[in-house]
Amino acid sequence: MQRKTFSGVRIIAFVGLALLLWGCNGADEQPVHGDHPKVVAGVAMRDVRFLSAALGREMPYRVFLPETIEAGQRLPVVYLLHGRGADFRDWSNNSDISKYALRGLILVMPEGNSSFYLNAAGIPRDKYEDYLVNDLVADVEGGFPALTGRAHRAIVGISMGGFGAVAMALRHPEMYVFAGGLSAAIDVPERRFSWKRTGQWWLFHRIFGPMGSEERAERDPFALVKTVDPRAAPYLYLTVGQQEALFEPNRRFAARLTERGFAHEFHVKPGGHDWNEWGAQIPGCFARMMESLAVD
Repeated sequence: MQRKTFSGVRIIAFVGLALLLWGCNGADEQPVHGDHPKVVAGVAMRDVRFLSAALGREMPYRVFLPETIEAGQRLPVVYLLHGRGADFRDWSNNSDISKYALRGLILVMPEGNSSFYLNAAGIPRDKYEDYLVNDLVADVEGGFPALTGRAHRAIVGISMGGFGAVAMALRHPEMYVFAGGLSAAIDVPERRFSWKRTGQWWLFHRIFGPMGSEERAERDPFALVKTVDPRAAPYLYLTVGQQEALFEPNRRFAARLTERGFAHEFHVKPGGHDWNEWGAQIPGCFARMMESLAVD
């Protein structure tokens, strides 16, 4: 009994420490990064800050769009979600994504902190999902020559952002016609307590809710594919590197999509969880996305 008691005390102590380390900021980690955007000729870059009603504070996002847009012309919008530990500048700094604006697209890169782009189950102030699908879309469509409506809107993400893209596709199928998950951290709601990752476990607990809870199931793509109507869902484009730990979870998720009859494709290339892998997958993702987006 003494050993069990001691073990329980240790768990309480570690969780208490996690509370101290993670509880103040929740998902609002602010990584410090240099800024070296890669912008090709003919593309304009805009950095915007706006007040998000859902979060109750200003949030930044970066935009790439063609320098020359004809009067009255409006363009489809692609939302690009960064991974955990990065920020809204990640796509522009680490890929050649700006060139796709020349195809007549507005590319929007929002700040997501470490939120997984969800309304956090245990952090009432962290309504990142409402910020993403309501506040951000309204600000972009009000401030840029953007086409409106599902047929003109796509969402793509890497790692945590890949999770966010897939989750938004399943939770808000009326918002997007296409969703791409590059090395999507699709299994995060399944991850259990680990002594080596106590702080991460506590963050996940606060975002997704307790293991086995209704709150967690509502945020779990593996649970969502059981209830979402495949006919109403966006086209799903999944990629993963053969050498990364997320290969097996993504393979399982793609198999579930096939079982339920979702329109999707799943691509595997040699590589790990990094921009070398994601850069190799972007051309295929955007080629398929351009077939889905409606252009006026």
